[in-house]
Amino acid sequence: MPSKVKIPLIISILFLLISVSVIIAIAYIQIHHERLLSPGLKYGIVLDAGSSRTTVYVYQWPAEKENNTGVVSQAFKCNVNGPGISGYASEPENAAKNIDSCMKKVISVIPFNQQNSTPLYLGATAGMRLLMLKNESAAQGVLTSIENYFKTQPFDFRGAKIITGQEEGVYGWITVNYLMGNFLEKNIWSTWVRPDGAETTGALDLGGASTQISFIPEKSEQNPNNTLEVTLYGYKYNVYTHSYQCYGRDESEKRLLASLAQSSQGKPYVENPCYPRNYRVNLTMNHIFGSLCSASYRPATYNAEHLINFVGRGEPAQCMEKVSNLFNYKSCHGKQDCSFDDVYQPKVKGGFSAFSGFYYTASALNLTGNFHLNEFNSSMSSFCSQEWSKLPQILSRFNETYARSYCFSANYIYNLLVDGYKFDSDSWPQILFQKEVGNSSIAWSLGYMLNLTNMIPAERPLILLPMKPTVFAGLLFLFAAITLLCLILLVILLVRAC
Repeated sequence: MPSKVKIPLIISILFLLISVSVIIAIAYIQIHHERLLSPGLKYGIVLDAGSSRTTVYVYQWPAEKENNTGVVSQAFKCNVNGPGISGYASEPENAAKNIDSCMKKVISVIPFNQQNSTPLYLGATAGMRLLMLKNESAAQGVLTSIENYFKTQPFDFRGAKIITGQEEGVYGWITVNYLMGNFLEKNIWSTWVRPDGAETTGALDLGGASTQISFIPEKSEQNPNNTLEVTLYGYKYNVYTHSYQCYGRDESEKRLLASLAQSSQGKPYVENPCYPRNYRVNLTMNHIFGSLCSASYRPATYNAEHLINFVGRGEPAQCMEKVSNLFNYKSCHGKQDCSFDDVYQPKVKGGFSAFSGFYYTASALNLTGNFHLNEFNSSMSSFCSQEWSKLPQILSRFNETYARSYCFSANYIYNLLVDGYKFDSDSWPQILFQKEVGNSSIAWSLGYMLNLTNMIPAERPLILLPMKPTVFAGLLFLFAAITLLCLILLVILLVRAC
């Protein structure tokens, strides 16, 4: 082959090989070196409209979900000033006024471009359940006023709803188990997985107007009246749950005060063995008898504004006896699978988390976390024996309304947990009295958000390519053209050589 043909031929083959190699290389890099980018965070807002106050929670989770459920964390919390929304029955137009200051803070937390797609829910609990039974038009007026307010906010308002006691109980159970890592955990590859053999934790919630117990019993419960099925992260759970209306801390104390006042008619003052010694307070008849829970004690001479004078006696044994009378244990007729008021309950099993009013009462007795029943009894007896003036430490931590009632609350918790739910000296230490886990509060609202994320569509991860599509297409075209030219030149040279 002549040298004048041989050299161009070698050069053509060399360029052909280079261009083909470049095409293969850029195609490989573009396909196999792509990166997945998270589409960012999604947000949700839940207002926990309890009987005594409203709390605003902002939750966030990655837009791509784990098995159809968001991995949710608490981003912001705001306590609304004033009473719960049920306290605005006579002035529903003012129900949302105090909420506005919290919502202004929420607006600064959620990115502007996501606000109109951020779902917002308001869930009202036992206070509104009672108001709905007492005065349906007033309850509807409060809800309508709140709905009108939220329609002016820049969020995707999904409605104000009065949730059932069962829902409140099971959402609290979801919150507890989620925060304690019983649904998901990260493995060594930082991937979310279901914990191997993880046990669930029961939930004990004490609000102002109701109390809830929720757990998975040892034997599967088939009765739809006391179990709820929830699906989280691809797994189903059948949870026993029951909510006791009128057995919240505030409503139970009203029933106690009402019974004491009823038995002391005609006397200048009413002795309360659960108030600290020498504590005195005047309470209106409306405060004591105005609730549906205490209406059965209402005297014939009822006058809403009439004052009744209460005097504390600080007598632990008498307090325990009076509080015990608030529970109807006899209706169970000795059945072991019954708590009180003839309510079916399977035997408690495993660990429990006691939050809300349970935690605050234990904290007032300087007890938190896990502790023995005899420690609780000792602290309760000591606390209940004290004189009002000897409680400066308690008074500095809590306002007067709560401080005067912690003896009652402690006796109430003992009766509820021991005589009602049947915790004993062996199972009591398995109760963890806690307020939060990490930076997240234990409240039904987080469980509510977790459950609702099953219905919020996930977004696909964004794909980040090594080269922009236009650059990739340009390079591919360039080297494809070079390859074609090399092939044409190669054919021409081979023809001439022949």
